[in-house]
Amino acid sequence: MSIELRHLRAFLAIAEESSVTRAAHRLHLTQPAVSRALAALERQVGTRLVDRSTHHLALTAEGRIFRDKAAAAVAAFDEALDSARLRRRPLRLGHAWSALGPYTTPLLRRWEQEHPDTPLELLRIDDRTAGLARGEVDAAVLRGPVDAPGLVTELLFLEPRVAAITSDGPLAALPHLTLTDLASGPVLVNEVSGVTTLDLWPTDTRPPSHLTVTNTDDWLTAIAAGRGAGVSVASTAQMHPHPGVTYRPLPDAPPVPVLLAHRTHPNHPALPDLIALARELTR
Repeated sequence: MSIELRHLRAFLAIAEESSVTRAAHRLHLTQPAVSRALAALERQVGTRLVDRSTHHLALTAEGRIFRDKAAAAVAAFDEALDSARLRRRPLRLGHAWSALGPYTTPLLRRWEQEHPDTPLELLRIDDRTAGLARGEVDAAVLRGPVDAPGLVTELLFLEPRVAAITSDGPLAALPHLTLTDLASGPVLVNEVSGVTTLDLWPTDTRPPSHLTVTNTDDWLTAIAAGRGAGVSVASTAQMHPHPGVTYRPLPDAPPVPVLLAHRTHPNHPALPDLIALARELTR
């Protein structure tokens, strides 16, 4: 048999819903039909993609790798059939949060002036590669180390870290903070797209506990509610102001590399122009 688009769509729906039943409902198919599509796909690729041995369905290690490849293939197919994009195909630049910080607006303005026939779309996607590995964007602004096959990264600049604390807490009265100041209480960690883990602290001074979130909005809400402190980069203070969150410099924490990434084989003809402009602005 040959793999068809319906097999990939069924697998991606199962991966996103963590349930064959919910995937079938989403695709307007019967549960047996979705199960057969998954089984056929697994036979074709020669390995199990979904672990059904527990009450909570989960992807296998091979399934997680295949998910990104399948998503990229489906996205490429859908885009090829989008007649509007055939006429004026935009260049899609992904970011998980804060984009290029202070360089974001200059980049968008310069691009519009110099490339009026190619729209530049800035897309916020809460994902470690900001949608790049799954084919949702043509390039991405990423922060911190990236371990994803098939991506090329270029360092644009180093960004200082800041502490994010609740505005009515005692730490907000200090002009700057240290990692030790934050170690007395819980720390909020964005486990999907963030760059802060407990490894930022020396082993003997790590915070006693941490809370995990999956996106920047939930991270800000939890800090404002006094559930813990956070560590981010200077651009976050500029791009994500919040009435309940105060940002303070964190000079003893190492800076974060800001990278421009694209796939090994880029498929948008304007990508070299974007890379050149990003280099010029951040030089």
